[in-house]
Amino acid sequence: MPLLRRGRPLKRWRYVAVYRPDFMLCVGDARVAGIPQRWWAVAVPDGIIVEGSSGISLSPGRAVVDSPQLELDLALTEGPGVEVVSPHGRSWIWTRKQAGVRARGHVRCALGSWDIDGDDAFIDESAGYHARHTTWNWSAGIGRALDGRPLAWNLVVGVHDAATGSERTLWLDGEPSELPPLEFAADLSRVGGLRFTPWAAREDHSRRLLFRSDYLQPFGTFTGSLPGGVELAEGYGVMEWHDVHW
Repeated sequence: MPLLRRGRPLKRWRYVAVYRPDFMLCVGDARVAGIPQRWWAVAVPDGIIVEGSSGISLSPGRAVVDSPQLELDLALTEGPGVEVVSPHGRSWIWTRKQAGVRARGHVRCALGSWDIDGDDAFIDESAGYHARHTTWNWSAGIGRALDGRPLAWNLVVGVHDAATGSERTLWLDGEPSELPPLEFAADLSRVGGLRFTPWAAREDHSRRLLFRSDYLQPFGTFTGSLPGGVELAEGYGVMEWHDVHW
């Protein structure tokens, strides 16, 4: 994909997360017109979060952070995921989402040390020529239904959100199916029938020449239900609001 198309710069990112009841983490690598921005964060249930931006290496099947604040090394068993291409403004955007990804490795930071060996990872790969002003709400999570089946979800409003052919997905026992449109509460306390209780949040407000970004992504727990009568026994993940001029 070229860096410019019809005057719009290419934006692309890879985001890897682990959502568990004892801790959550994310690692990201984004490029806007080739300019990099990287980040990592680890949150725990008592509301403490540590963040940084150094030592990050993301590639297919691997996520590594080697910095004074965080030691992370994950092997990821990736698959085809759910892939969507959508029109956006005068151009188009692409994404691939993978949920319930097997992750093996370890993480160590000031908040603690954990071994990772389970289907607790979520991967978001996205790229495209987004409209100058783009706003979205997003939620991703991993958990278990009342009947014991593993589940995960990806919900969105603002990008890839057509009535059909969207990126909205429920993975139930590993099988993906598209979900109908769901409404996000303005305060991120709810999406559809899911209720959200935050632990701690990543937040950023950036102003760089023509680039402006306001961003909020809290980690936390979910209760309630997903469409189709799927009741959660437990759920862990994120909510997100992003308003950006790029």
